Amino acid sequence: MDKDERAAVTVVIVSYNAAAQLPRCLDALSVQTATGFDVIVVDNASIDGSVDIAADHPLAVTLIRSDKNLGFAAANNLAAKQARGEWIALLNPDAYPEPDWLDRLLAATERHPGVDAFGSTQVDAHDPSRLDGLGDGYFFAGLPYRAGFGRPLRGDPGEGEVFGPCAAAALWRKSRFLELGGFEERFFCYGEDVDLAFRHRLSGGRAVQVGSAKVRHEGSGISGRRSDFTTYHGHRNRVWTYLRDMPRGLLLASLPFHLAANLYLVPRLALAGQLQPYLRALRDAVRGMKPFLEERRELHREARGEKARIAHTLTWSPLALLARRPKIWSPKP
Repeated sequence: MDKDERAAVTVVIVSYNAAAQLPRCLDALSVQTATGFDVIVVDNASIDGSVDIAADHPLAVTLIRSDKNLGFAAANNLAAKQARGEWIALLNPDAYPEPDWLDRLLAATERHPGVDAFGSTQVDAHDPSRLDGLGDGYFFAGLPYRAGFGRPLRGDPGEGEVFGPCAAAALWRKSRFLELGGFEERFFCYGEDVDLAFRHRLSGGRAVQVGSAKVRHEGSGISGRRSDFTTYHGHRNRVWTYLRDMPRGLLLASLPFHLAANLYLVPRLALAGQLQPYLRALRDAVRGMKPFLEERRELHREARGEKARIAHTLTWSPLALLARRPKIWSPKP
């Protein structure tokens, strides 16, 4: 592609010690049926040679080398500011798109011209008969979850609105992503897509899950699904998201359930050997909550009248949460 030609999509990959996954990801992009896209890889100071993989791959890649680990949020924001496409396709290095992935997402933007965010069907890379996710769901007590995780994959999951797209494989209109401020960089990693989706919803935005746009996803293939790192950042950030983003009336009504959920997780994570990072996460969430509470006023002043619509997007059934049942509804025209 000529450097002066404007891409329809810029694919953004944030890589950190992803030498085992990045080649497969880039190979999958190199056979996309879509042609109007370019690729930015941000390397977060990897030490496993993955930066050389990106530099040497036959696919034309714009490589941003960071001399330190910026985290997932800041690295994506950095790439978004440099992206030339009208759309930004966020893709984890352990997510491997089907050849028509970008074409399917772009076709959805034509069907839903008023929508700025789109999610992909994530198939378990190790067991293609099962789902890895159908977007992000949000339980009213402040518990985000990957909808559909572990459930059987039966044909095309269909298309409809969801709370928000999972950032492992999502499409955002660049102007909207930047208008929202991108991902919350204080999160560093984990939960930033849920927070962004919440702020998007508060400002009147919508998100559509595109069932036919498929990727195979390993899921925490680099950081580890049950690592101390994942537990700490995931739970600290979910508390910050809840305290800043939940509308006031819903916050007051759900706070007892939020506190009960935090207590409920203590024995569960203790049995999983993750009690210490979980308790550190809660401690640091409380210590660091002041700026997020201060930011509520401005965020929710612009979101007046959205409480009822936000309530509709939330998951209210504990059984739906435990089953990771997707909540997908018909998009408005």
